[in-house]
Amino acid sequence: MSVKNTDNPERADASSSLNAKISDVLMSLIAIVSAVLMADTPILEESEEPSPYLRAEKTALRLIARAEQCTGGLTRKLEKRGFDSACVSEVISKLTDLKLLDDNRFARLWLESRLRLPRSPRRLLSSLCARGIDRNDAEKALKDVLDEETELTLLAQFAKKYSRKAKGDPRSLKYLLKNEGFSGTAIKRFMGEE
Repeated sequence: MSVKNTDNPERADASSSLNAKISDVLMSLIAIVSAVLMADTPILEESEEPSPYLRAEKTALRLIARAEQCTGGLTRKLEKRGFDSACVSEVISKLTDLKLLDDNRFARLWLESRLRLPRSPRRLLSSLCARGIDRNDAEKALKDVLDEETELTLLAQFAKKYSRKAKGDPRSLKYLLKNEGFSGTAIKRFMGEE
């Protein structure tokens, strides 16, 4: 599926970004299906119980097929379902090697899905870290996702929602925005100083 619009350059950029996202998701799904089809699973007799590793792997694949997962979140979900930590660790390692589980991809996709909400970079970063994403990986993903225009749009949404905290004082608003992790350039553009 391809989306094209050559009338408007901004729409063309958005279309190419959408096409890249669709391509990423399709490649992930193809990898998942390939991993399931190519898995070295012995054919079980009807009376045999599948190994805990095999059950953990199938559970992990079902969770990944449903939604993008991060290492920490998938580990917690598998352990909550009663799988022992050694088995979970082995499954996580295999899925990471197969590129079915990627914290950087999860962070980027999670951030892109949250950009329409009035949240600050600091709060987005904090939420990613709370989900078990390494702080350096979270900061890199945030830097990749927040270009100048996206940050300015996010800043405008955030300022609209939280401007009453600044009580109408531009200096207070500026301080609030800086404290919430917005760049100085974006703040100046928003305040009309540039």
